[in-house]
Amino acid sequence: MNRREFVQTLGLGMVTGLTINPSLQAQSTTSRLPNIIYILADDLGYGDLGCYGQQKIKTPNLDQMARDGMRFTNHYAGSTVCAPSRCSLMTGYHTGHTFIRGNKEIQPEGQYPIPGETKTLAKLMKQAGYVTGCIGKWGLGSPGSEGDPLKQGFDFFYGYNCQRHAHSYYPEYLWRNDRKVSLKGNENGQKNTYSHDLLAREALNFMLANSNRPFFLYLPFTIPHAEIQVPEDSYRDYEGAFPEKPFINKSGGGYDTQMNPRATMAGMITRMDRDIGKIFDLLKRLDLDENTLVIFTSDNGPHKEGGIGEVDFFASNGPFKGAKRDLYEGGIRVPMIARWPGTIKAGTVSDYVSAFWDVLPTLAELGGIEAPAGIDGISFLPTLMGKSQPGHPYLYWEFHEMGGRQAVRMDNWKGIRQDVFSKPESPIELYDLKDDPGETENVAADHPQVVQKIDRIMAEAHVESSIFPFRKK
Repeated sequence: MNRREFVQTLGLGMVTGLTINPSLQAQSTTSRLPNIIYILADDLGYGDLGCYGQQKIKTPNLDQMARDGMRFTNHYAGSTVCAPSRCSLMTGYHTGHTFIRGNKEIQPEGQYPIPGETKTLAKLMKQAGYVTGCIGKWGLGSPGSEGDPLKQGFDFFYGYNCQRHAHSYYPEYLWRNDRKVSLKGNENGQKNTYSHDLLAREALNFMLANSNRPFFLYLPFTIPHAEIQVPEDSYRDYEGAFPEKPFINKSGGGYDTQMNPRATMAGMITRMDRDIGKIFDLLKRLDLDENTLVIFTSDNGPHKEGGIGEVDFFASNGPFKGAKRDLYEGGIRVPMIARWPGTIKAGTVSDYVSAFWDVLPTLAELGGIEAPAGIDGISFLPTLMGKSQPGHPYLYWEFHEMGGRQAVRMDNWKGIRQDVFSKPESPIELYDLKDDPGETENVAADHPQVVQKIDRIMAEAHVESSIFPFRKK
């Protein structure tokens, strides 16, 4: 069976025009390095998966992934919006130190670039001997800039360079490396080629092309971000399942007016889950299942963009308060599942407190190389292996929208400061996450010493940036 016939047995078909640099073609190797697949959903909430309590949306493959691996209950995104969260992931720094701290746009396409000399996760993986691929949404540098994924350690890129462009699931083009690829049938606002399906197919192609050498596949899917759109076959899975709701379209996203947005949103997540299941199927057929670490998570909490407003209906933020653009738990605590058959104990649940900036040192250790000195991350590889390990003295976030916000998690204490731009010394809200995970009762008045310590951390953890200034504006 040739490669085309093999992929057709998976029900996806081949993506036309797949080109891999000849130096990256599959070749035999005696390396024992595990393959790594890091799947990043976009705006998926802590409560959007069945294994995290979701009752209305079907996610059988991710639920099985949790049964096969380790489910984390205290994992945090790098930020509460896209670009800074992804920069934290790629660099190992929290948002008090990262270069990108907000969604700073570049026209006509792209976001403010990370510097060319940045030591990214992809560069480290290449150094360790991996072929590297990024398939999905980038958002850390416009095409051809120093932040372009091809200049930040990735051998292959396919998808959206720009976050604004990624608002539509029926774009007129995507990028393949440094070349625009027109999508047939999407001209002039038509909706014939659903971009997520292409991303899923390219992921399988990348795995096939590199099945005989260690590969690192960064797979930042766009579902369920921004516009609420899904093909009819996935919509029909939920058609009539939910009551209709008046739907007000706001800036930042759109929807298919002939579809119930609740059924559309559920169909999107289930479609992504379906394609993740195909990744696991391919790993098994290639006999790579026990030599591949797969991690699934989300870049921030659930969104309310485009007028969808369904966070409460689906309980997308689980038991937590807040959503995307909040620094309450619902905006930054995200699901994370890690699966590695034979290495990670099946069916385990970890309450280890971790964040996006821990991923770089974790994967660097797995690849046998040292992480850059001075980063904020701590490798959680011992936790994956079922061993004890040191934790963080604190986690820190800052957010450069909504008047400026800061947050600190220290043990089970959570401190939040609002309106930093206008009131740098505004009162700190304090919550006890052990007894009050929903952050319903501000106990700052009862614990002044804890508040003072968090205040000091907020000052120490922030290094001012000329690109993203955070002091009084």
